[in-house]
Amino acid sequence: MKPIAEETLDLLLARLLGHSRCLALIESVAIPESLRKIAKHRVSRAQLAMILNLLLFEDLLRRVPWAQAYVRDQVAEGRHVIHDHGALRTVKGALGGGLPPGQAAFSRLLEPLGYALAEDYPLERLAMTGHAYRHQDFPEELPQFFLSELHPERFSPAFQAATTRILASTRDPLPVPALALLWELQRQGDLAIEESLALLPDLAACFGRQHADPGLSDYEAVMTESPEMAWIATEGNAFNHATDRVKDVMHLAEAQKAKGRPMKDKVETSASGRVLQTAFRAAEVERVFLDAGGQRVLRRVPGSFFEFITRRPEPDGRLDLRFDTSNAQGIFKMTSAEAS
Repeated sequence: MKPIAEETLDLLLARLLGHSRCLALIESVAIPESLRKIAKHRVSRAQLAMILNLLLFEDLLRRVPWAQAYVRDQVAEGRHVIHDHGALRTVKGALGGGLPPGQAAFSRLLEPLGYALAEDYPLERLAMTGHAYRHQDFPEELPQFFLSELHPERFSPAFQAATTRILASTRDPLPVPALALLWELQRQGDLAIEESLALLPDLAACFGRQHADPGLSDYEAVMTESPEMAWIATEGNAFNHATDRVKDVMHLAEAQKAKGRPMKDKVETSASGRVLQTAFRAAEVERVFLDAGGQRVLRRVPGSFFEFITRRPEPDGRLDLRFDTSNAQGIFKMTSAEAS
């Protein structure tokens, strides 16, 4: 088995995942060479951000079979996936439970990792707002986070009541020691290796579902008004999708359709013409619900998916790292029955 050099990002990843899973990720996803070496036993915020993204990318591959197949193809062709961004969904406002509401639950960890809010995107058709977080040290090389907040106050009273019941059991996955390490990271910009190894699993745990199995009637109530809230009810804050940045998304879409893979019918193009996006359709997953009598029932629902994006240069030559409101709302349909 291929050895892993000491004092590298690869070694930290191997200590977290084991040798074989680490090598599989390193062979699959592009990692900036400037982040590989750990200097003076200290792990920079950018290195921590890269490792967190690799952990979340691997988690999504486990949940999306077509993404696994696609990434295997890329490795076989000698290409690394360029992870452009990961997306997650939240609910705005204090709705009970122990987790800070909406965006605040993630800004508290993204900012110490070196991310800053780059732009907000009104997603009016979905009654959501998208927040793009971009890394300050490596804006083009490190994946962005696209965090979408749903506004429950824009829906019916019945919807709001069902949402409150679904999220009432929410817990905060970050223990006090992790919060202390985030404070230190915010102050210093790096952590010791052992501190990094302690913090990273807690950060990855934030990208999951933090509430109990939803009631079936509550799920059905929110589904009628917002497939996005229904998705949050079963999947929580897991990565809704991860994204490969490719040279020609149009060509890729046709090639994947020719392989018989479940592609979105339409490629979304931004108003500027510089950002093009498409995706595989969401994987189906089996989730537990509680019926009126409190009994567990199983139902198949939309899970996560995998996206593809082409980013063309802006007039000044820099890569266009923006998102597009129309594109985003089109891509979000991949987790609804209206996927197109």
